[in-house]
Amino acid sequence: MSIWQTVLTYLIVFAVGGALCLGAELLIVKTKLTPARILVIFLLFGVLLETVGVYKYIFQIAQAGISVPIVGFGASLARGAIEGVKDYGILGAFAGGLMRTAFGVGAAVAASYLVTLIFSPKSK
Repeated sequence: MSIWQTVLTYLIVFAVGGALCLGAELLIVKTKLTPARILVIFLLFGVLLETVGVYKYIFQIAQAGISVPIVGFGASLARGAIEGVKDYGILGAFAGGLMRTAFGVGAAVAASYLVTLIFSPKSK
Protein backbone atom coordinates (compact mmCIF):
# COMPACT_ATOMS: atom_id res chain seq x y z
CA MET A 1 0.00 0.00 0.00
CA SER A 2 1.49 3.32 -1.04
CA ILE A 3 1.63 6.40 1.12
CA TRP A 4 -1.08 8.06 -0.98
CA GLN A 5 -3.43 5.13 -0.56
CA THR A 6 -2.86 5.30 3.18
CA VAL A 7 -3.51 9.04 3.23
CA LEU A 8 -6.68 8.55 1.17
CA THR A 9 -7.86 5.83 3.56
CA TYR A 10 -7.34 8.12 6.55
CA LEU A 11 -9.20 10.94 4.79
CA ILE A 12 -12.16 8.69 4.02
CA VAL A 13 -12.28 7.37 7.60
CA PHE A 14 -12.08 10.92 8.96
CA ALA A 15 -14.77 12.18 6.57
CA VAL A 16 -17.24 9.40 7.40
CA GLY A 17 -16.66 9.64 11.15
CA GLY A 18 -16.92 13.42 10.93
CA ALA A 19 -20.16 13.18 8.96
CA LEU A 20 -21.65 10.99 11.68
CA CYS A 21 -20.56 13.49 14.32
CA LEU A 22 -21.98 16.33 12.23
CA GLY A 23 -25.30 14.49 12.00
CA ALA A 24 -25.39 14.01 15.77
CA GLU A 25 -24.48 17.66 16.37
CA LEU A 26 -27.24 18.81 14.02
CA LEU A 27 -29.74 16.64 15.88
CA ILE A 28 -28.61 18.14 19.19
CA VAL A 29 -28.76 21.74 17.96
CA LYS A 30 -31.83 21.63 15.70
CA THR A 31 -34.12 19.29 17.63
CA LYS A 32 -35.18 18.77 21.21
CA LEU A 33 -33.83 15.23 21.23
CA THR A 34 -31.75 14.30 24.24
CA PRO A 35 -28.26 12.86 23.74
CA ALA A 36 -29.55 9.49 24.97
CA ARG A 37 -32.22 9.40 22.27
CA ILE A 38 -29.71 10.40 19.62
CA LEU A 39 -27.48 7.56 20.81
CA VAL A 40 -30.37 5.13 20.38
CA ILE A 41 -31.10 6.50 16.89
CA PHE A 42 -27.49 5.89 15.83
CA LEU A 43 -27.52 2.42 17.41
CA LEU A 44 -30.70 1.52 15.54
CA PHE A 45 -29.20 2.97 12.34
CA GLY A 46 -26.34 0.47 12.69
CA VAL A 47 -28.82 -2.35 13.31
CA LEU A 48 -30.77 -1.32 10.20
CA LEU A 49 -27.64 -1.15 8.03
CA GLU A 50 -26.56 -4.63 9.14
CA THR A 51 -30.05 -6.09 8.80
CA VAL A 52 -30.47 -4.98 5.18
CA GLY A 53 -26.92 -6.10 4.37
CA VAL A 54 -25.42 -2.70 3.54
CA TYR A 55 -23.13 -2.25 6.54
CA LYS A 56 -20.36 -4.56 5.27
CA TYR A 57 -20.06 -2.59 2.02
CA ILE A 58 -19.90 0.73 3.86
CA PHE A 59 -17.32 -0.79 6.22
CA GLN A 60 -15.11 -1.82 3.29
CA ILE A 61 -14.85 1.85 2.34
CA ALA A 62 -15.16 3.71 5.65
CA GLN A 63 -13.53 1.18 8.02
CA ALA A 64 -13.08 2.76 11.48
CA GLY A 65 -15.13 5.79 10.43
CA ILE A 66 -18.26 3.65 10.62
CA SER A 67 -17.21 0.84 13.00
CA VAL A 68 -15.88 2.85 15.96
CA PRO A 69 -18.96 5.03 16.60
CA ILE A 70 -22.11 3.60 18.15
CA VAL A 71 -23.30 2.67 14.65
CA GLY A 72 -20.72 -0.11 14.59
CA PHE A 73 -21.91 -1.39 17.97
CA GLY A 74 -25.48 -1.57 16.67
CA ALA A 75 -24.31 -3.47 13.60
CA SER A 76 -22.37 -5.91 15.81
CA LEU A 77 -25.46 -6.51 17.94
CA ALA A 78 -27.54 -7.21 14.83
CA ARG A 79 -24.88 -9.47 13.27
CA GLY A 80 -24.63 -11.43 16.53
CA ALA A 81 -28.41 -11.81 16.73
CA ILE A 82 -28.58 -13.02 13.11
CA GLU A 83 -25.78 -15.54 13.70
CA GLY A 84 -27.40 -16.60 16.98
CA VAL A 85 -30.68 -17.39 15.23
CA LYS A 86 -28.84 -19.44 12.60
CA ASP A 87 -26.97 -21.42 15.26
CA TYR A 88 -29.46 -21.72 18.14
CA GLY A 89 -32.89 -20.83 16.83
CA ILE A 90 -35.08 -17.98 18.00
CA LEU A 91 -33.51 -17.86 21.48
CA GLY A 92 -30.16 -17.21 19.81
CA ALA A 93 -31.48 -13.79 18.78
CA PHE A 94 -31.27 -12.69 22.40
CA ALA A 95 -27.92 -14.26 23.26
CA GLY A 96 -26.12 -13.75 19.94
CA GLY A 97 -25.79 -9.99 20.16
CA LEU A 98 -24.54 -10.18 23.73
CA MET A 99 -21.99 -12.86 22.92
CA ARG A 100 -20.69 -10.89 19.93
CA THR A 101 -20.23 -7.63 21.87
CA ALA A 102 -19.29 -8.99 25.31
CA PHE A 103 -15.54 -8.50 24.89
CA GLY A 104 -15.89 -4.82 23.92
CA VAL A 105 -18.30 -4.08 26.74
CA GLY A 106 -16.10 -5.91 29.24
CA ALA A 107 -13.01 -4.01 28.05
CA ALA A 108 -14.87 -0.70 28.40
CA VAL A 109 -15.94 -1.55 31.96
CA ALA A 110 -12.41 -2.61 32.93
CA ALA A 111 -10.86 0.51 31.35
CA SER A 112 -13.33 2.81 33.09
CA TYR A 113 -12.56 1.13 36.42
CA LEU A 114 -8.83 1.63 35.89
CA VAL A 115 -9.40 5.30 35.09
CA THR A 116 -11.33 5.75 38.33
CA LEU A 117 -8.37 4.28 40.22
CA ILE A 118 -5.96 6.75 38.61
CA PHE A 119 -8.17 9.84 38.84
CA SER A 120 -10.59 11.00 41.51
CA PRO A 121 -14.02 11.17 39.90
CA LYS A 122 -16.61 13.22 41.70
CA SER A 123 -20.33 13.14 41.06
CA LYS A 124 -22.24 16.38 40.80
